[in-house]
Amino acid sequence: MTRTDDSDYLDRLIDDDALRRYLESTLGPADGLELTYHREGQSNETLFVRWGERELVLRRPPAGATADSAHDVLREYRVLEALQDADVPVPRTVAGCDDHGVLGADFYLMERCRGDVLRDEEPERFARPRRRRSLAERFIDTLADIHETDPEAVGLGELGHPDGYTERQIDRWTEQLEWAFERTEAERSVPLLREIADWLAANVPEAYDHTLVHGDYKLDNVMFAPDGGRDASSDERADGASERPPTVEAVFDWELCTRGDPAMDLGWMLVYWPDPGDPSLEDGLLPRFLVREGYPTRRELVERYEALTGRTFDHHRFYRTFGVFKMAGACEMMYRRYLEGNADNESYPLMERRVPKLAERADRIRTGEEPL
Repeated sequence: MTRTDDSDYLDRLIDDDALRRYLESTLGPADGLELTYHREGQSNETLFVRWGERELVLRRPPAGATADSAHDVLREYRVLEALQDADVPVPRTVAGCDDHGVLGADFYLMERCRGDVLRDEEPERFARPRRRRSLAERFIDTLADIHETDPEAVGLGELGHPDGYTERQIDRWTEQLEWAFERTEAERSVPLLREIADWLAANVPEAYDHTLVHGDYKLDNVMFAPDGGRDASSDERADGASERPPTVEAVFDWELCTRGDPAMDLGWMLVYWPDPGDPSLEDGLLPRFLVREGYPTRRELVERYEALTGRTFDHHRFYRTFGVFKMAGACEMMYRRYLEGNADNESYPLMERRVPKLAERADRIRTGEEPL
């Protein structure tokens, strides 16, 4: 048995002996078990598992998690199972487990994918204007593919309740924010978020489309495949590149997937996509590399999405404001978990100052100071 992280928190997530017995009974015996805790996850926990020669990923809720709707990993597993043969790239599923006698919580296993996930910096292979634009196009095209997937055709026709989805999202994230405030307001308060919650509830669009929605679509939930060859297009050759255009290897983090309002996905994705001059770039809350030459603006991404789907992104101030409000709620929940000792993530203490800045950004969007 080998661990690359022996923290007390990992001990709360994994019972080594119980996991070994489960893997033996489910996948057969293997020579050696290795575990690596992936610290980039912010909602459910992700652990890399090597079982003999097999590389897997284990997903489970955080220790002490109480906001069940945000941590339903078996829902995520069922969605991934349904999308295995759809036109949306997802990891290959292996097994799901609802026996809490194994790890004390639901969990599932999937095959580990290989490629690049862009978070704080871009890999060198993408660091050219034409490659950047191609990457961004594949990113927005994949969101369009998700929304164009027929839920009935892939076996997800009973997933969720699309009627009233947007209203329920506001209620749910307001409730989760209040859950976090029960503990965090003893440290500091963010009254502006309550004002924004009231504004959102009063400005829900009267009608919206019903499609499959991801629920957490953003750049660092997408993995780009390794370069697959040297058959470059003429445009790429003119740019000095020899690799094929970037392709999406897999989309991750499907635990919030349902049928609902596709504009909610679009608004959420745009929260993480800065334009040059955005005040939030100075706050350190957004990936600064996305304003380099070649990356499209938010409006250009929206225009491409509209052309692909035939939908127009009406009420964009509402959807983008909600996206920042949702981010603030998720961050405040992280802050509560940190205060209660239920997380081992160095970014969680930063939420004390980060959430008030997010509230200010949501206010700028709803008032038109941060345009599309």
